[in-house]
Amino acid sequence: MLMLIFLLSIAVLLFCIIKLKLNAFVALLVTAFGTGILCQMPLIEVADVVTNKFGSTLGGIGIVTGLGVMLGMFMYESGGIDNIANGILKKLGDNRSQYAVAISGFITGIPVFGDVVYIMFAPMLRVLSRRTGYSMTGYACAISIATTCTFALVLPTAPPLAVAENMGISVGIFFFYALISAFVAMIFGGIVYGGILNKIDQKNGKKWDFSDLDTEIKQAIDATNTNENDRPKMSAMTALSILLVPIILILLGSFAPLFMGEGTVRNILSFLGSKNVAMTIGVLYGAVVARPYLVRSVTDIMSDGADKVGLILLITGAGGAYGGILQASGIADFITNFFGNFNIPILILCFVISQVLRCAQGSTTVALTTTSAIMASAAASSGVSPILCAIAICAGGIGLSLPNDSGFWAISRFFHIDVTDTIRGWTIGGFVAGLSILIFTCILSLFQGALPGLM
Repeated sequence: MLMLIFLLSIAVLLFCIIKLKLNAFVALLVTAFGTGILCQMPLIEVADVVTNKFGSTLGGIGIVTGLGVMLGMFMYESGGIDNIANGILKKLGDNRSQYAVAISGFITGIPVFGDVVYIMFAPMLRVLSRRTGYSMTGYACAISIATTCTFALVLPTAPPLAVAENMGISVGIFFFYALISAFVAMIFGGIVYGGILNKIDQKNGKKWDFSDLDTEIKQAIDATNTNENDRPKMSAMTALSILLVPIILILLGSFAPLFMGEGTVRNILSFLGSKNVAMTIGVLYGAVVARPYLVRSVTDIMSDGADKVGLILLITGAGGAYGGILQASGIADFITNFFGNFNIPILILCFVISQVLRCAQGSTTVALTTTSAIMASAAASSGVSPILCAIAICAGGIGLSLPNDSGFWAISRFFHIDVTDTIRGWTIGGFVAGLSILIFTCILSLFQGALPGLM
């Protein structure tokens, strides 16, 4: 009966998002309430679970997510992001431009949301493709896969924060291994697979239409006033320091207890490495060093960042509420026990459930939040590190993006590639990236007893 209710709840969620076009926030709340009622939970308990789990999810990720957006906006509006990308492209040159594109997307995708990265890079990549002859689909693959890997795996974005919160794991240790995993995925899904696409397109003599490119560039120049063009931009190293300050603090705070005994130094590092404290310090540092390069005031940028993060937090919180109902009703335990009877390895199970949800409803955030809520107890008792289970869940949320995902159309629109090329570069490339992470986590699991923080 519980399995039937679970399948029905997923069907209702998909129907609300895909057919009724309801916002994912509302759809998740409707599904959460309906699932609790069908499971015959006391009505007041249904309301309490949804409210409490929504609140605890936002309590765990809200501050970091909001500060992360502000941090990214300081890097973007100061011109630091542009200099990072231009510096990497200049260093590697046209012959290795695909590496530069992927690395630029990987770095900028940590503090900046995906669509903004695509808007920033699309004109540059179209110019590069026209000049070098490199496949536009290959470039789109390289940067979109790199960006989505950081979005799904790397702090301070909302999805991995929600996964860490649901599974009760250390954010810093999770960040360390997730960052390495995301880099592996970028190499195989973005660079290697993107290179294969380029070779296929070169062999087939495929061409892209750049007839509108000069007009597009002219419009972009006209839209920017002369004073803004002449203003100084933050250096690439300074921009990277904004990103590195909170990351280093979080890593120190997370790993210090593994190598240091009790004492004042350890307590201070643990405090400074707390995700909320570290991100607050990072934003304050970013505001100070970015201020000379900003056109708008620091206050305006912070207010803008708070506005941008609102809907993301609502969706993530509602996903946590739905996951809370699945746990409180016993559905989560039933599902893990059900699949456990088939002896499916826990890492593969985490990946598959997340991947199915990702394909079905299109949202990485919903897929990761829901899957981590379902798999939290199973991961804790599996004998496999919950850190690796969390990474496998994030990997499942990367690939096989279909036309029900807004990101699918963003890639197609900004890079001027058709649906077939979007499927080749974005959909399949994402699956290759996710699968490479799954394989990597399976390898890490063989050494989890020796690797710090995994047990």
